[in-house]
Amino acid sequence: MSTTEQIIEKLDQRAERLAQRRKFFKTAGGFAVGAVGGAVVGACSSSSDTAVAQNPPTGQANLDVEILNFALQLEYLEAQFYSFAAFGTGLPQSSLTGTGTQGGVIGGRQVNFTDPLVRRYANEIAADEVAHVNFLRGALGSSAVAQPAIDVGGTDPNGAFSTAARAAGLVGAGQAFDPYASDEAFLLGAYIFEDVGVSLYKGAAPLVTSKVFLEAAAGILAAEAYHAGLVRTVLSAKGIATPSLIDATEAISNARDSLDGPTDLDQGVRPTGTGNAAASNIFPSDSNGIAFSRTVQQGLNIVYLKSGTGQTSGGFFPAGLNGPATFRTT
Repeated sequence: MSTTEQIIEKLDQRAERLAQRRKFFKTAGGFAVGAVGGAVVGACSSSSDTAVAQNPPTGQANLDVEILNFALQLEYLEAQFYSFAAFGTGLPQSSLTGTGTQGGVIGGRQVNFTDPLVRRYANEIAADEVAHVNFLRGALGSSAVAQPAIDVGGTDPNGAFSTAARAAGLVGAGQAFDPYASDEAFLLGAYIFEDVGVSLYKGAAPLVTSKVFLEAAAGILAAEAYHAGLVRTVLSAKGIATPSLIDATEAISNARDSLDGPTDLDQGVRPTGTGNAAASNIFPSDSNGIAFSRTVQQGLNIVYLKSGTGQTSGGFFPAGLNGPATFRTT
């Protein structure tokens, strides 16, 4: 049995177990939603679900595995950031191993949240991102790549967050942007990631041929879209009292556009229209109400914080990513 067949089998087994759990909780009644949510997290993190991938995949099957490994590395980045912000610690060593060179983490610290709602959101998103890492690692089995070097620190003026904020004009030369310093700083740090992840997942979808892989990726895309909408909603709401937050999202959006190429697709959260016709801009859509896509290279330019073609490292991934590089040039 090939690696891809093994992974598909494992994902199918998870879906079957989840369906069985749903049936049980529907029968049991009561707190079904919370219980099923716990079952999903449990299914994603169970060590017994890990696929044993011995035979190297080939052709399109190999490309599908590369795409999932690319997604895994984006999830490493998000999980580390949110885990530090919400809980004060990064991912455990057991969740970082795999093929390729395992890198260290320049981490942050727990945010001293003053808004209890933002704290709850941070806790929820952190748990989701950690579950995504465990889910993808379990699905990929021995084909999973190790976490590369990641920079989500907040006090270094030359660190990734500070470089991104400086490109957006939020801080000056020699100044640091610390996403762990306040509720608002955390939300802006989260905003840097979430919109990019959604556009990348959408852009990669047509490249996936396995329906099982596509369903798994679509599920994560939906979760990331919820996260992005949540972050944008809170920034929009807080921006009513603090307009500078709205301005900051526009500045970050413009910086992302300058990194990913000549197109102007990205959007901040500034409302459109005036008076009674004014509308929020929670969902950055095109004229058809559809989310836009980014190519892999466009997304990498943003996380590497470098413009132009052929970028292979920098920014939030100081040493680049693990795994084959051919897929990432698409």
